[in-house]
Amino acid sequence: MTNPVASSVVPRAAALNCTSCGAAIEMHAQGWAVSVVCAACGAQLDATDANLRVLQYGEQVRFSPRIPLGTRGTWKGAPWEVIGAQVVTINVEGTDYSWTEYVCFNPYRGFLYLSEYEGHWNVIEKLRRRPVVDAGGNQPTVLFDGKRYKHFQTATARTTAALGEFPWELRVGDSVASQDFVDPPYILSAEASAGEITWSQGTYTRPEIIRKAFGLKQELIEPIGVFANQPNPHAGLPKRMGERFMLGLLGLLLLLVLNVVFSSNRVVFTNNYRFDRATAPNSAFVTPAFDLEGRSSAVAIDLTAPLENDWVFFTLSLINEQTGETREVTRQLEYYSGTDSDGSWSEGDRSETVRIAAVPAGRYFLRVEPEGGEVGRSSIGYTLSVRRDPPHYGFYALAFLAILTPMVFSLFPAAAFENRRWAESDHPIGGTASDSDDE
Repeated sequence: MTNPVASSVVPRAAALNCTSCGAAIEMHAQGWAVSVVCAACGAQLDATDANLRVLQYGEQVRFSPRIPLGTRGTWKGAPWEVIGAQVVTINVEGTDYSWTEYVCFNPYRGFLYLSEYEGHWNVIEKLRRRPVVDAGGNQPTVLFDGKRYKHFQTATARTTAALGEFPWELRVGDSVASQDFVDPPYILSAEASAGEITWSQGTYTRPEIIRKAFGLKQELIEPIGVFANQPNPHAGLPKRMGERFMLGLLGLLLLLVLNVVFSSNRVVFTNNYRFDRATAPNSAFVTPAFDLEGRSSAVAIDLTAPLENDWVFFTLSLINEQTGETREVTRQLEYYSGTDSDGSWSEGDRSETVRIAAVPAGRYFLRVEPEGGEVGRSSIGYTLSVRRDPPHYGFYALAFLAILTPMVFSLFPAAAFENRRWAESDHPIGGTASDSDDE
């Protein structure tokens, strides 16, 4: 909660005049600020000099910060006033990319910094200690507070516009060598200038939080694209879907065990037969009757034949002896094998099972009609069996695919987001080491 006493503390403004154009200048961080930029003429002035010595003459400032200078807000329970803003630009492969950095001041806490690029905001604090640099490998990393940050980009950043007060000697056109390392939602930045390296840590912050903190009436723009340290909104999705997949898989396994345990899978009829192709097409016959007892459940008909480079086709009709109700199914057995330049091969199967669902109890018989086969083959023996209430495995295969598919697809949004993030870096996903080295 905000401290009411601390919230009332704001920088006192000192009225001065620009030594370049004579325009009035209000200093909010006098004694803290090192330079100030005149809003009227753009001159960069020495804030440590009582006469505001001109550091560099400039041009009229033409950019409008999204947070106007003088705006007061509260961050982490402390009051802050925005006293400066600068536009920083880098050039990547001939294209300029610019963002705005804000200087916020509290006379008891010093300075706080904000940065904004196309709706992406970071709250930035200077570090009092340096991260541990690990330069090994194609992508350097740094360690800080137990987190490993990956190198994102190295570039030369230059100040292209400025307005207000700054705690360093600012000149438009000055540049620094900048390196960024990311571990979303954090970004570590190292700026090297005149042999000195300054490290800072930024925390990705949604625009609505910035707007609320500084009491802005106008909506801030929504983020465009993916930023270096923007948290992946899909990062937790694969884990959540993986947990659901495991729960679903356990449920399926339990159902499968129960199915096997409680299915009677009782053989109610079995016999051996021989198909004499010389009798075709008059090869149809009926089996002795058999009883299907209990509740309505599935019936499995198993066919097995010692085929060798041969085939046979069956038309099977399960007929209720009392009602004449008929259920017809077909199945073909075939098996071929041989050798070629790649070695031995085989295809087909000598046994098949055909399943008839939800058959009521009653007395039944089978009408069997075999046909076909290789020319010149006289006869083939086969075994026919009927099982009542067999376990059903096809459902579980489909159910497994049904719960697996969402988990697989959950990987794509997170991966696509990371691809978009790293596409803007020195280390694009799928790029080669030489690509990064060249950059």
